[in-house]
Amino acid sequence: MPYHLIRPLLFSLDAETAHRLSLRLLHLFGDWLPAPAPVTPAPQPVEVMGLHFPNRVGLAAGLDKNGEVIDALARWGFGFLEIGTVTPRPQPGNPRPRLFRLPQQEAIINRMGFNNDGVEKLLANCRAARYDGILGINIGKNFDTPIEAATGDYLLAMEAVYPRASYITVNISSPNTENLRTLQSDEALETLLSALILRREELAERHGRRVPLALKIAPDLKPVQVQGIADAVRRHRIDALIATNTTISREGVAGEAGAEQQGGLSGAPLFAMSTDIVRQFAALLGGEVPIIAAGGIMSGEEARAKLEAGASLVQIYSGLVFRGPNLVRDCVAATTQWQPPLVDEDVHLSGAPIPEEDALAEGAPDVPHEALPPEAFAPETSGHDTEPPAASMEPAP
Repeated sequence: MPYHLIRPLLFSLDAETAHRLSLRLLHLFGDWLPAPAPVTPAPQPVEVMGLHFPNRVGLAAGLDKNGEVIDALARWGFGFLEIGTVTPRPQPGNPRPRLFRLPQQEAIINRMGFNNDGVEKLLANCRAARYDGILGINIGKNFDTPIEAATGDYLLAMEAVYPRASYITVNISSPNTENLRTLQSDEALETLLSALILRREELAERHGRRVPLALKIAPDLKPVQVQGIADAVRRHRIDALIATNTTISREGVAGEAGAEQQGGLSGAPLFAMSTDIVRQFAALLGGEVPIIAAGGIMSGEEARAKLEAGASLVQIYSGLVFRGPNLVRDCVAATTQWQPPLVDEDVHLSGAPIPEEDALAEGAPDVPHEALPPEAFAPETSGHDTEPPAASMEPAP
């Protein structure tokens, strides 16, 4: 059913109720979705973090926290999926109501608080999925773990998801878990990254594969903080930076109904702020650490603008709430032919397309789902004339 027909029904419901209903419908009927036709001409694979992405457009974390609808989402045409945020132990999150739409501004405010069923449930869902494309798993700390003990939670979560993840995202930027953003400060970030890198090397030796680590940061950063984070990810050889999470700012919605709600703001008003952060990090990192841009993408043109600001890949989520699943196709089409500026001979660091002959020679990237059957399908690029059944997917960092 076209999204413009189902959206009024979904928007008549409480935002979180609509989200849960949408996940339930995807779980029940996701396998019936038609596979999207490829964008013409077909995009070349893109190498970022040592992984080969079929296109530059991914799903941001928060939509499918528990990995419940991986196979259904794979059929929307994403080049990669990111699930979570997941914590070591299950937790309910903050009290409801905690999710609010601002339809006129195409914005969402949430204070979900890492509600999830815990890492063991997520892993069970991953094992049940047939998807064998690139799967990122976003990890966080439990709300009742003291901030000074947060590193332990991240190490537990990383060790648990390591065998199943194509890459692991370390979320230290949600505004909805008390004191979490203090982990972005110099000393705390140094402690966390040092421990994660050391443990990652141990896990790589144990499992025979090195899983890339990405760091997800906030948009509400001062220049000195941007510089400190850039220095840290370069020093610790973090594989990617995800910019950005939601903002505590109310720029663009101040005075509007619902804007007084506490929580992180996402959607259209976040676009300019998050893109500026991408631009700042791109200037400091110079292609040494690739950037995955998220925040306020509501069109294919805005997805391309993120790449032009210095990103190698993009992620969408809030835009799906207001524009529907066809946003994936539009973003893929707008970014397919984009070429990054060549800063040196090792252009793959900047997320350049892999030449066709190289892609054929190198073959498919390592697949973290060793136990999955060979008939598992990979994500396909979007472009189908028939829009998949829609879902109101409200952001929930």
